[in-house]
Amino acid sequence: MLKDHFSTRCRNCGGELDIERLVCGECRLTIEGRIALPRLARLSPEDREFIELFVLSAGSLKEVGKALKLSYPTVRARLDRVIANLRALDEKQRNARMEIIRKLEQGEITAEQAARELARNR
Repeated sequence: MLKDHFSTRCRNCGGELDIERLVCGECRLTIEGRIALPRLARLSPEDREFIELFVLSAGSLKEVGKALKLSYPTVRARLDRVIANLRALDEKQRNARMEIIRKLEQGEITAEQAARELARNR
């Protein structure tokens, strides 16, 4: 399995990193703007590696356990942790969107500002 140590957190302040530019390696076409990372990419490197192994093992926890030399209950606990982490990401995103709506309702931001913020929080 390939080791992926890409972090989605800023090493300076701990904030979440965003993608601002995509560039084609062949023709150099460039797309710029704030691009949110997919949920799976926002997991820790350890969780992403586990999910990759899980998929490559056709979803067999028994096979994952063999590959990692771990017991079935330990592998099951790791899967449960990844599931909880994915749910937490969903909850965080939902809370951020609700805060934008609250600000709009309270008149703290305009509809245009709310639309931009909601587009960034997809």
